[in-house]
Amino acid sequence: MADRPTVLFICVSNAGKSQMAEALLRARVGEAADIHSAGTTPKGKVNAASAASVARAGADMSTARSKGIDPELLRTADRVVILGQDAHVEPVEGMRAPIERWETDEPSLRGIEGDERMDLIRDDIDARVATLATELGIN
Repeated sequence: MADRPTVLFICVSNAGKSQMAEALLRARVGEAADIHSAGTTPKGKVNAASAASVARAGADMSTARSKGIDPELLRTADRVVILGQDAHVEPVEGMRAPIERWETDEPSLRGIEGDERMDLIRDDIDARVATLATELGIN
């Protein structure tokens, strides 16, 4: 691992969960890591409810843009994390890191919607991000 570890968060659309993880980790560790997010099928714009939830936690997604996976970044990242069950990523030759998966509870399955839903998802991702930062030694 380099002096500054590289982390890549992935979800399907790169509009919600992976962008939340990127923003939350950046808010937690600043420039101590090179942090990215991407989608297997980028949506083009970021989910406004996700951005609002992250803002309530003191993080910022205002400059986030939905984008696809850069194979070189996938190859060189020190940690690759897929958020959710729906995204599927095939490893590329020469990858440094195994592909991890974080499955976040979906509050809407219990009838929880709106800000409460988004904040529960955010809090789950943030707890995992905190653990990741500790594992990388950058907390």
